Amino acid sequence: MSLRINTNMSALNALRNVERASDGFGRSIEKLASGLRINRSADDPAGLIRSEDLRAQIAGLEQAIANSQDATNLVKTAEGALEEVHNLLRSMRQLAVASGNTGTNDLTALQANQNQINSAIDSINRIAAQTQFGTKKLLDGTAGVSAVVTDFTRVGGMFFGGSVFGSVGGAASQEYAIGTGTITIDVTTAATRASITGNRGYTPATAIIQTSASVVINGVSFSTQAGTTTIQSFVDQINSQSSVTGVVAELVDNGTNLNVRLRAREYGANFSVTVNDQQAILFTAATTSSASGTNATATVSVTNIDGGVVTVLFTGGKAAGDSGLKLTDAKGNVILLNEAGNDTTSGDGAVGRTSAGQLEFQIGANAGQVARFSINNMRADKIGTGVVAGKSLKDIDVTKTGGAEEALKIIDAAISQVSKLRGDMGAFQKNVLESNMRSLSVAKENLTATESAIRDTNFAEEISRFTKFQILQQAGMSVLGQANFAPQGVLQLIR
Repeated sequence: MSLRINTNMSALNALRNVERASDGFGRSIEKLASGLRINRSADDPAGLIRSEDLRAQIAGLEQAIANSQDATNLVKTAEGALEEVHNLLRSMRQLAVASGNTGTNDLTALQANQNQINSAIDSINRIAAQTQFGTKKLLDGTAGVSAVVTDFTRVGGMFFGGSVFGSVGGAASQEYAIGTGTITIDVTTAATRASITGNRGYTPATAIIQTSASVVINGVSFSTQAGTTTIQSFVDQINSQSSVTGVVAELVDNGTNLNVRLRAREYGANFSVTVNDQQAILFTAATTSSASGTNATATVSVTNIDGGVVTVLFTGGKAAGDSGLKLTDAKGNVILLNEAGNDTTSGDGAVGRTSAGQLEFQIGANAGQVARFSINNMRADKIGTGVVAGKSLKDIDVTKTGGAEEALKIIDAAISQVSKLRGDMGAFQKNVLESNMRSLSVAKENLTATESAIRDTNFAEEISRFTKFQILQQAGMSVLGQANFAPQGVLQLIR
């Protein structure tokens, strides 16, 4: 064994280990005090990178959840306004039904009803103009798609929501958000009206019917008096009940004499003509006959939000009571053909234009994770379209002849359009926003757990390490004292 004074290797070795224990003890204290396993990049460089990426995602998810909640509140605001629009439309419909009772109403009563209807229309326009979320207008058309007719010779009206279901370039059909662009239409099947023509000839039109009998048309009986009823007066009798039967009668010249033709007032398969002529007034023999019309179909092209051209199938008469000229697609968009537009030889033609103004919500933590929703223009001149050519809710006038019946059609269409928008809002809120918030909350929870496992201190493990370093530090200090005492043995040799 060698003894040295200048260099005490034992003391140096003990000091190095004491310093190591002291450094570990200090780091352990830091982790226990901060609750973090990684306080600086040197603690775990790879872990820090993963942890910071996860923290960025977690912060993004938190904001996406907040965005979804804000979007939900916006939808609730718009839907609350539309509920009041529904209330006003129901009141207007009640007034229209009352106005149809012309047997008891005089012009003063009709004008009073019209004044209330005008007031309701003003309220609807006010709601459309003033409903907003913060400073963002919701029902004035800036937050959704609006469509206008550019060719009134072919189309009497149209209504488009925020999306269509169709195909781009022959690809599989799917839902597309509508953008700004031209609407073109190609009628592939023309609508027809149900029609039955009797084969008994009358000449001239003033000919007297020689049989006392009755003819039942669509469940309504029409009678003749032998030697008194003319064929023209019989036609007039049928036409006087056309609002009940839905059938119009007319005399047609077959080149030799006149026949009676019965046809449905409306186009399409929803309107039929049934005749029971057992006394042979319209036919040469007892006859029971019925006929139905056909619905129009058309291929419509619209521009999607990405600039692509979407081809969509529109079909007439989809709902009970709908005209065969009222074309609708799978998303409830409506185009009302005029009789001039009910022609398969016209080919493609631009009939309207869409303007897009969709709401876009960032509902995810990453780029491209957005949801879009369109809220239509709810002004009175934009709803109730697509049932009476060239007219909307603002054009209702129950004081004129037939105005109440026309008003009912327009108001029913407006109610349907508002109901569809509210339904779409509910589906968007429930199936997109609320579902997204639940999904994001689960993702945030799991990412937070992963980040915590990387970044946070495991106290049970760290306490064990702290205790070890504490003991090592104390032991090292004791051993260092002993090592520093060892060179004193050299003094014994000097003595």
